[in-house]
Amino acid sequence: MALTPQEVAGMLDHSMLQPWLTEDEIRSGCRLALKYGTASVCARPCDVPILSGMLRGSPVKVCTVIGFPHGAHRTAVKVAEAKQALADGCEELDMVINIGKLKHGDADYVEDEIRQIAEAAHGAGALLKVIIETCYLTEEEKILACRLSEKAGADFVKTSTGYGSAGCTIDDLKLMRANVSEAVRIKGSGGIRDLDTVLSARAVGASRCGVSATEKIMAEAEKRYAEGTLKEITV
Repeated sequence: MALTPQEVAGMLDHSMLQPWLTEDEIRSGCRLALKYGTASVCARPCDVPILSGMLRGSPVKVCTVIGFPHGAHRTAVKVAEAKQALADGCEELDMVINIGKLKHGDADYVEDEIRQIAEAAHGAGALLKVIIETCYLTEEEKILACRLSEKAGADFVKTSTGYGSAGCTIDDLKLMRANVSEAVRIKGSGGIRDLDTVLSARAVGASRCGVSATEKIMAEAEKRYAEGTLKEITV
């Protein structure tokens, strides 16, 4: 089935999380996202006021990260961070689970933390994506993280921060899609740098991809569209 560049852009969360980015670079990234009509811009919490000002009134959502990148903040700190981001105008939150607690088997802790942040997000009309950081988890732990996320009210489960030992894989996306209901969406992130990887993620059920290579991906999408070769693929 044929695709349009707009459909590709609608899958992309334009990611600007590198610690060295300046305000000018954040503003440039917002302009890029507005040019292509990405789903969101996902930037550091300190940048949310810039995003809110530049993206207000556009279809591009304001997104930030919570407990990033290690997930080891105390729950109260994560909740406070979430509430501040929401007050600053955030419309989507990407939180990192407490990976150590999950691996220790403390499912109640992980579920309760997700639920508290989900309630804060939903109370402000925002979405919550839960980053499970697949590179550190066994298959059983990945499945548990997905199920806890859905039970706690998450809107998405997401593979990776991009700052772990590895990033998104198609096998992980398949596993995640198989272990949440259709009410929960899937986001791939970490090492997605080209259009074919985005299309492969889409083929196995991901509806979002976190990328910093947005301009490269969209240039390829527009080139293939002009050639009549921008199509869904099978994995």
